[in-house]
Amino acid sequence: MRHHVLLSIVGIHRVEGNPHYAGKREQERLIAESPVGWTIVPVTQFHDFAAMVAGWTEPDGVATIAPLLVQPIDPDDVAAVLAEIATGEPRGRHVDVAGPQTQDLVDMARRTFAARGRDIELVPTWSGIFDERMAGNVLLPGPDARIAPTTFEDWLARQTGEHG
Repeated sequence: MRHHVLLSIVGIHRVEGNPHYAGKREQERLIAESPVGWTIVPVTQFHDFAAMVAGWTEPDGVATIAPLLVQPIDPDDVAAVLAEIATGEPRGRHVDVAGPQTQDLVDMARRTFAARGRDIELVPTWSGIFDERMAGNVLLPGPDARIAPTTFEDWLARQTGEHG
């Protein structure tokens, strides 16, 4: 292998106490110490993240979800960036990669469930791995981020078969 490409998460170095993020930081450390050329690509949360997270706690039409501020990205846009990077030379740490718009996670979940015809009551809650340490701009990309083109609205329309 001549080039190890690692998909990582924007903001993991600004959040302590989250075991998933601690694992990603350790993964980044191991890759960076490897003798194989590497590129670490930190991306923001995928567009389907909000509904996925709300779904973890939604057995009966009510779901808790953290009021995170995110700049979500289309998984297809991530795939294109990863393909470009994987076929190129190792770059070390790549700039953050993000979608074009900042969004509220609760609103994203609400809109996703509505588009899918699901009536889910969302209760904004800081708890578990999504606590107050993740409030504010900690999950947003840096100022030099590479911005992908697909908006949340375009992604959602594609998921529900609505094309404008």
